[in-house]
Amino acid sequence: MASPTSSEKIKPSEAFTNASVFARVGLLVYTILIVYASWYPFSGWQDKGLTPWHYLSLPLPHYWTKFDVAANILAYIPFGIGVVFAMHPHVRRIFAFLLASAAGVLLSGIIEAGQTFLPSRVPSNLDLFTNSAGAILGALVGVLLMPYILERSRLMQLRRRWFLHEASRGLIVAGLWPLAQIYPQSYLFGHGQLTPILSEWLSFWWSTPVDLSGLILQDRQLTIEQYWLAETIITACGFTGALLTLLCILRKTAPKVVLVVLLALSAFAAKALSNALLFSPEQAFVWLTPGAQAGILVSLIMLGGLVFAPPTAQRRVAALTLIISLIVVNAAPANPYFVATLQSWVQGKLQNFNGAVQFLGLAWPFFALWFLYHPVHRKLKQT
Repeated sequence: MASPTSSEKIKPSEAFTNASVFARVGLLVYTILIVYASWYPFSGWQDKGLTPWHYLSLPLPHYWTKFDVAANILAYIPFGIGVVFAMHPHVRRIFAFLLASAAGVLLSGIIEAGQTFLPSRVPSNLDLFTNSAGAILGALVGVLLMPYILERSRLMQLRRRWFLHEASRGLIVAGLWPLAQIYPQSYLFGHGQLTPILSEWLSFWWSTPVDLSGLILQDRQLTIEQYWLAETIITACGFTGALLTLLCILRKTAPKVVLVVLLALSAFAAKALSNALLFSPEQAFVWLTPGAQAGILVSLIMLGGLVFAPPTAQRRVAALTLIISLIVVNAAPANPYFVATLQSWVQGKLQNFNGAVQFLGLAWPFFALWFLYHPVHRKLKQT
């Protein structure tokens, strides 16, 4: 593998800086996902006349399942690891373990206390214990792995060889994109569709039906051809914006085509697998509609001329395409076929997980735009 050129030499201290930024941004995103999943669906808040900490004095619940216990522990292991990595290199070893463990216990305690005010949730001391156990286990794993991942890892060598110095935030954003495909969307890569949720909130607060997309379209119904055109635009812009977000953080020495193809394939695989598991194996590829296929083709044509463009140009086009996708997906009404398909979805035990991936699907384009317009691009010299 080729070594970085003289203009791409990495300062010795960059390993610590990049690891810290990557870990802290990752920890922030993961914490938001935990909170969202634990308080999903965020409706019906009410005061039951109980103190937020009353669940601590209750006896352990009589009914619990191994699935719930395992899910609670596994969910907080990455949090414990993330806290340890986020404090590196300022806090290490035993102090990192203690602080990460305390952070996990505190986060779980606050979340369980908040569930006191949600009628669809039941605060549990068992959940607090299992969540805390997961965070403590993650903190221990993080301390043990820290020297191998953050200090002398081959992954860190590849990161410095293939990615720009300011790529840490972008790596988080690009890595979350395939996961954002898990939750069903009205349109392929149509993330950030907030109008249905805002319409529901406004309808609740105003006690009258509100349809924001209907107001935007002035209650005009789209024809089949117009639905296809909308899906083509949304798919093309969403696909192009996501892959350009990865491209704009790659160095000249990186295998750009290979990495972009891997990211695209991982997104397609996540979409197909989630559809097969959430609905049925026969519906694994129902999202690959004529409009989606046309959008992918248009995107590939656009990417063909931008793969080796300067990072600044790639970043600007990525932001533009994501903004266009956001505008169109929020203006277009929900796909009737998608609405009918969604009726057969039973969330069951995966309600917390589905809440987290729903939030990720809604928030991903805003995460991407945050990175693409981050001041770090103006402060650091691009190589």
